[in-house]
Amino acid sequence: MAPGVPIMKSEDLINWKIVGYAYNVLDTVDELTLKNNKNSYGRGSWASSIRYHNETFYVSTFAQTTGKTYIYSTKDIEKGPWKASSFSPSFHDNTIFFDDDGRVYLIYGNKKLTLIEMNADLSGVKTGGINQVIIENSSLPSGSDSSLGEGSQLFKVNGKYFLFNITWPRGGMRTVVIHRADKITGPWEGRIAFQDLGVAQGGLVDTPDGRWFAYLFRDFGSVGRIPYIVPVKWEGGWPVIGVDGKVPDRLDLPASKGLIPGIVASDEFNRRKGDPSLPLVWQWNHNPDNNLWSVSKRKGYLRLTTGRIDTILVTSRNTLTQRTFGPECYGSTCMDVSKMKEGDFAGLTLLQRKFGIAGVKFVNGTKSIVMINAQTGKPVDEEGVPLLQKIIYLKAECDFRNKTDIAHFFYSLDGKIWKPIGTQLKMEYSMPHFMGYRFGLFNYSTKTPGGYVDFDWFRTDLKNEKTD
Repeated sequence: MAPGVPIMKSEDLINWKIVGYAYNVLDTVDELTLKNNKNSYGRGSWASSIRYHNETFYVSTFAQTTGKTYIYSTKDIEKGPWKASSFSPSFHDNTIFFDDDGRVYLIYGNKKLTLIEMNADLSGVKTGGINQVIIENSSLPSGSDSSLGEGSQLFKVNGKYFLFNITWPRGGMRTVVIHRADKITGPWEGRIAFQDLGVAQGGLVDTPDGRWFAYLFRDFGSVGRIPYIVPVKWEGGWPVIGVDGKVPDRLDLPASKGLIPGIVASDEFNRRKGDPSLPLVWQWNHNPDNNLWSVSKRKGYLRLTTGRIDTILVTSRNTLTQRTFGPECYGSTCMDVSKMKEGDFAGLTLLQRKFGIAGVKFVNGTKSIVMINAQTGKPVDEEGVPLLQKIIYLKAECDFRNKTDIAHFFYSLDGKIWKPIGTQLKMEYSMPHFMGYRFGLFNYSTKTPGGYVDFDWFRTDLKNEKTD
């Protein structure tokens, strides 16, 4: 996604809002710009680490696609600007760490974890600095050798180092493993720290009033990975996660006000002077072509213009996306299709490898409302309805309750009476895309570039209205 690595802010660990991104574009290789039949789904930036040192925020990430590690820094995390640096190689699931003596380190790897010393400004690996394996197999404390022992997050508490990792014992569940040491170079002793519901991977946070929590996540089907805050107590010099080894349903923290508008939000595409072109909830599917979208060419509308030939949704540029969310949600839009050209296809999608679409196709001089279902891995036209007007309303509804993972699509000619179209989409979290389903607004050409559609609005909310 671009921009990438969302930065979120909270004052109570429960209510969060996006305040910015570490980067607008990660890099400009073909995979990230969807050129020459290449893409970077599932291989963009991974497992970012955030630190605060000497009044500066640092974010590190890495990408398989480019083979690089990226470091972003800023004095003002909400307003920027961000300074960017990158270097090879790509350090897998790295955690950066500023030690008390002024030295800077990075730990990376899967199972075999390596400690390297960085330049003071994190511009690269320090010549002649520490470079050593500190843990040969980070999965062993889980009781069985696992292929997984990654997601490093390093903390220093009361003079001791604590290294969090994720592992997955054979026949078991995602598990938190913690290693402890008196020196950053070791020796390290490890133990299982938490096993419940597969909630794992993350680290520690303490509050100003002295409470401790672990921030972790859980794979939860097609909605993606959902975050958990779990209480922590200290016993015998170790952090003990959970309540009697379990994730509690409730916490002694303020009530949630919901994800809207901090993480997801509707957008009427009205922009006043000084407003950003796009609110922070939006991300493009890859690096956008900024010449082919606008919120100013027609006041109150998002215009998406085609600029090349494409054959399938996931390889087309300028799909504007934001998150789906549980337990049930919907996204809807109103679209003006009067300026489409022959071969154009535009509409509303639920984006993943096995995507679903409610949209409008312009074929042989005729427009039709269509539903596309790609749950088999290949897109199938499930239904088509002739369209004789220039305005069309489209909607997608998602049911993530207990991993139901079902979506349905609808259309309306007047924005009031909604009719189902096509078949239900069985949503599936797939590793090639490595993300939960996202709502997306798109327009691409299969024959004649230069056509455009205007989106009047996008609206999203918890599912709370009846669909006819």
